[in-house]
Amino acid sequence: RDGRYLMIVRGQNESHAPGALSFPGGKLEKDDGPEDALESALRREIAKESGVTVLDEMTYVDSGLFDMDDGRKALAVVFLCYYAAGEPRPGDDEQSVHWMTPHEIESDPRAGRWLQEMVPVVEAVRQGAKSP
Repeated sequence: RDGRYLMIVRGQNESHAPGALSFPGGKLEKDDGPEDALESALRREIAKESGVTVLDEMTYVDSGLFDMDDGRKALAVVFLCYYAAGEPRPGDDEQSVHWMTPHEIESDPRAGRWLQEMVPVVEAVRQGAKSP
């Protein structure tokens, strides 16, 4: 939205990366899909974690495996989404929600290395993508 990204600060009770700055997102659930399961999960998780809804159009950015704090492997799939409506408010498991510029995200001490490296990748896609 206006060159800013919707970011959450993960709650202190989260099993993975408590207190970290993060893109909103989460796990697939049985009601996601069978078609467009990732997109469905993302719309649901963004609304749950931030109170914001996004447009149906999304742009795939990147994916990769990472190690969770408990040692399990997880798949991160990054999409560029476009704001539709809603005033940001933290969900039950989030500390806070913020609209942030790429520079603010990269310089935030709560942003881990992966997020700092991913923001320029997402920003390059956003600069090249046509916003709906």
